[in-house]
Amino acid sequence: MKKVTAAMVPQDIASEAIPELISEGIADRTAKISKEGKFKLVPISQERIADAKARFELCETMAHSIERMTPQERISDMLAHFPEEIRAVLPMKWEFVGDVAIIKLPDICIGYGEEIGKAYADVLGVKTVCADISGISGEFRRPSIQTIYGTLTESVRLENGVLYDFDVTRVMFASGNTDERMRMRGTDCTGETVVDMFAVIGYFTLPIAKFSGARRVFACEKNPESYWFLLKNIKLNGVVGKVIPMLGDNRRIPGERFADRIIMGYVQTTSEFLPKAMSMIRPGGTIHYHDTFPTGEQEHRITRIFSEVCNDFEILGIREVKSFAPSVSHYVADVRISDRFA
Repeated sequence: MKKVTAAMVPQDIASEAIPELISEGIADRTAKISKEGKFKLVPISQERIADAKARFELCETMAHSIERMTPQERISDMLAHFPEEIRAVLPMKWEFVGDVAIIKLPDICIGYGEEIGKAYADVLGVKTVCADISGISGEFRRPSIQTIYGTLTESVRLENGVLYDFDVTRVMFASGNTDERMRMRGTDCTGETVVDMFAVIGYFTLPIAKFSGARRVFACEKNPESYWFLLKNIKLNGVVGKVIPMLGDNRRIPGERFADRIIMGYVQTTSEFLPKAMSMIRPGGTIHYHDTFPTGEQEHRITRIFSEVCNDFEILGIREVKSFAPSVSHYVADVRISDRFA
């Protein structure tokens, strides 16, 4: 047995919460889950303790090891015959999407891809292993993903009660935006009309439609592949009718002054779409504006951007979503447009 930090998951939500913790890589798959009173004690990976603490009360407990070695040690052991320069750069972190694991694989390892993939699949208990070669690129933010083991690349990710069905080789999944998706889920949108200008597969659309109390959500997506998965996810999450999907450029969304809330979940060129957002927002409405800025300059930059299109607004708050590049971060600003705006 070993001493571990565990999340105290109430039994009445364990059937939903535990698969989420496992799917998101927060649960320690090397240690067994135990029971104490009305709680399931789920061992947590050391590097994800902060994520678990944000959701559940934590405790220290003793847990039986499923394996004596960590997954990283087992992978290294299985690939011990590889040249040292290969073993030295094998990824020790991964991301789960249902039965698919994604790893960042340096170019030097590509020639050994299939054997590396099999080792990770065996240790992690997944059907397919994909290598993230060079991140995402282009207007449609397509991922550069190579399948190195298995054939299944479409799977379902369960996150905070929302199901996301997508193909990891065709559509990016912004795993670093988890906290922001959780925040949108908890936002009170009772009776509101919401517009998600960059819906992709439903990152923000789905938690808002499912949990926030919004009356309806217009979800616009330009990439046909992402839009196809958006349609699947609307059905999968039971929000058909509440979500109105729209395929095409969001600057062609019809109507003026009809939105109580607008999500602008894009970065780097977001400001180009702000005039359209301003034409759709009602006086008193809120825009959640995403963009990247040098660290420390976010408030000044956001104030300047909104001042160019609106004379009366209030920045309710600015949050760092994640690091984007050295000294540059992805931020989201909640901006309320004045009641006097017309």
